[in-house]
Amino acid sequence: MKFALFFGNRGFMPAELIAGARKDMIKAVTDAGHEYLAMDENATRYGAVETRDEGRLYHDWLKSHEGEYDGVILCMPIFIDENGAVTALQDAGVPILMQAYPDEIGKMDFKHRRDAYCGKFSVTDVFYQYKIPFTVMKPHVVHPLSAAFRANLDDFAAICRVVKGMKRFNLGCIGARTTAFKTVRFDEVTLQRYGINVESFDLSELVYKVNKKSDDEPAVAAKLKRLEKYTDFTKVPEKNKYTLAKISVVIDEYIAEYHLDAITLRCWNEMETILRVCPCVLISELNDRGIVCSCEIDLTSAITMRAMALASCKATACLDWNNNYGDDENKVILFHCGPVAQSLMAGKGTVTEHKMFAKGDPGSGWGSNEGRIAAFDMTFSNGFTEDGKLKVYAEEAKFTSDEIEDGYFGCAGVAEIPDLQNKLINLAKGGFKHHTTIGVGHMKYVLEEAFKTYLGYEVVDIAR
Repeated sequence: MKFALFFGNRGFMPAELIAGARKDMIKAVTDAGHEYLAMDENATRYGAVETRDEGRLYHDWLKSHEGEYDGVILCMPIFIDENGAVTALQDAGVPILMQAYPDEIGKMDFKHRRDAYCGKFSVTDVFYQYKIPFTVMKPHVVHPLSAAFRANLDDFAAICRVVKGMKRFNLGCIGARTTAFKTVRFDEVTLQRYGINVESFDLSELVYKVNKKSDDEPAVAAKLKRLEKYTDFTKVPEKNKYTLAKISVVIDEYIAEYHLDAITLRCWNEMETILRVCPCVLISELNDRGIVCSCEIDLTSAITMRAMALASCKATACLDWNNNYGDDENKVILFHCGPVAQSLMAGKGTVTEHKMFAKGDPGSGWGSNEGRIAAFDMTFSNGFTEDGKLKVYAEEAKFTSDEIEDGYFGCAGVAEIPDLQNKLINLAKGGFKHHTTIGVGHMKYVLEEAFKTYLGYEVVDIAR
């Protein structure tokens, strides 16, 4: 990410502390692997902002770099002037991280005392009054070169990725809502208000495009080679392999033509009855490739999947709240038939015939990537549209290494979730569906900060 750096000043405070802060912050940002923009240090005293006029100078400088930066770090080396800061950043249009320096015992004389602990409230209060969104983190004061600030910076970078990636994106809806599931209904106009543009395609068009492709097309051959390398395809009949490769190529064409950032797919039962395949493994591969894809036209699941993928830079998955795990009330088996990204699995998956479809129509369900989900810390999240609002939740848990018997088909994992039973009640009473989406790592704070502070989603607390 690239951060614009802002340094504040106040005339009667020891301004020479700002020169050191500039060096500290540049080092902190670059050591974390990010880029920075900073106004010339000769533009004002130490390149910092104190007055409204200096704030206007910074504002215009920032405007000249619009589109180049993903967030702003507002550095308070001392008790800074809030008027200059507001003037400078009121049109920033990106997340703003408030950072204030700590004072040091033994350096509390007038020459060294910073008072940024107090000054931070002066800035946040005025930003609140001006309705300029900003981010504050623990601890209240923190040195830029500390491990604590590095953790803050990692989280802030994740917030910036989520906000940048979610503020405006294209979501492809391939097929109509699965008739049996009213639970996945959504309001397209509401989503547009949040910058989420839905492009809708009839599944019959996909079937037509697939049937027009020949086995010897270079794109089909290349896709088949990729899929066979991606997971264990040895059990799949040759004809079904080629059909899966053709579907994947057609989906890639939709992505390229319509600039799709995410997809939701009608995965049953026309693909099984007409094309004789189940597209689970294609969904798995898309998610590992960085193109978020949910199944069963659960479009709002694709939204939270994309947010978590942006935050974690790892694959995500859409899963069912499927089974209790014995008598442990805090454990649940999260499952789907085979669309889980290979990178989230404990071992290499095996592409099989989907047992639910094979039961009534043998030979119709090749494409389920079966296996088990690996043990890792995770975040689970989902949402829905109601009354013109996008409502979401985010909570943290972990996948365990608890075994699931071999006869259990599909791809599943045991999740351990603190106070699960009360959370399930809140999910049910709150109108949330039988799906949840999962991502790697604990990122509840990052998601909620991005959703609530910058994107305007309504965040629901299911842990209350």
